[in-house]
Amino acid sequence: MIEYFITYFIYDNLIGRLVFRKGGGTMTLTEASLNTLSDNFNDLEPRYQTKQPLVVATAKNILVDVMQFRRSAELQSACDVATCDQCASPHLSKIITAVSKGEPVTFVLPAFPGKSPNPSKVLGPLPDMAERCALEFLQSLNDRIKRHYSPGARIILASDGRVFSDVVGLRDEDVTAYQNEISKMIETLGLNSISTFNLEELYHSESFDEMRAHLMDAHGESVETLKASVSRGKFLDSSIEDQESHRLYLGITRFLVEDAMMPGQTKSRSSIQKECRVRAYSVIQRSKAWGELVERQFPDAVRLSIHPQACGSKKLGIKLIEPDNWATPWHGVAVLVGGRYILLKRAQAEAIGAHLVTRFGRPSHYVLTNKEEILKLQGALSEA
Repeated sequence: MIEYFITYFIYDNLIGRLVFRKGGGTMTLTEASLNTLSDNFNDLEPRYQTKQPLVVATAKNILVDVMQFRRSAELQSACDVATCDQCASPHLSKIITAVSKGEPVTFVLPAFPGKSPNPSKVLGPLPDMAERCALEFLQSLNDRIKRHYSPGARIILASDGRVFSDVVGLRDEDVTAYQNEISKMIETLGLNSISTFNLEELYHSESFDEMRAHLMDAHGESVETLKASVSRGKFLDSSIEDQESHRLYLGITRFLVEDAMMPGQTKSRSSIQKECRVRAYSVIQRSKAWGELVERQFPDAVRLSIHPQACGSKKLGIKLIEPDNWATPWHGVAVLVGGRYILLKRAQAEAIGAHLVTRFGRPSHYVLTNKEEILKLQGALSEA
């Protein structure tokens, strides 16, 4: 196991290099005693041993910071606690490159697509306290990194709502309003490590349908290829990519069914499930095409995902709020419980007696004051 010197190795902007601090003193790399670090450095993979030891150590510290908040596909895996070579392999070299140049480490996260169209899950089409909590959580992750690497990090939110809005029941005008409010929230809250990227930035002179068609023509895979990958992913000996396709198919199908089961709809649950299984393939096709475009647009960025990821995946699953109950801001509401926010579906929040709070004339979040219900929720979260 590699030791991580989080409190000792930092990047000094004034001298433009990594320094070693101990006992109140500061020494540059050429002055610092590296005996302790060298023992650990010798254990690193050979491809990293040509890099400066402190660069690699700092990069690993950054990766450990992020992996503390990862969403892992392996329950109770050791990889949830400490990084392993297989987990680090797809990401560490990108972080090392940024650190060696003294640049912010770039992360890219496809997320914040738009609010669910189901009013039993959300308060409306615009961002609210749920999104604010998630954005502030991501900013806090960047702030953690900056404590021991002063250039810090930046997270690019590659909003994917426009990519599959017509398949999941989102109106394009609602996606536009949501994206605008997210940008405004980032600016108002001073979240200077976070920026956004969306489909319109590449295809601004086309209609939304034309943008989506252009994306699929350039980066889409056939539905037959996708279905074969999903089918193979059921088996434990399948590839990481196939297992991810299968997990994604199950998760997207569940979200589509939830969104379709809104008040007033008249279809049977079985017919909705059948329809959503078909639509799930289209959502995943679009999502994968967007992921490929984003990877080409930001080739040096560490790729994050809101979905759980397996050890060795080219993406890192990331939480959006602590405590994490596998919910996302755009599929739920924020509920203030015992001094901290959790995410629930709107109907769940109202069923346990939480009270709605409005801010600036708009519904914002809920507050739960019933002590008995608070204890039940806290117990459920601790077991999750």
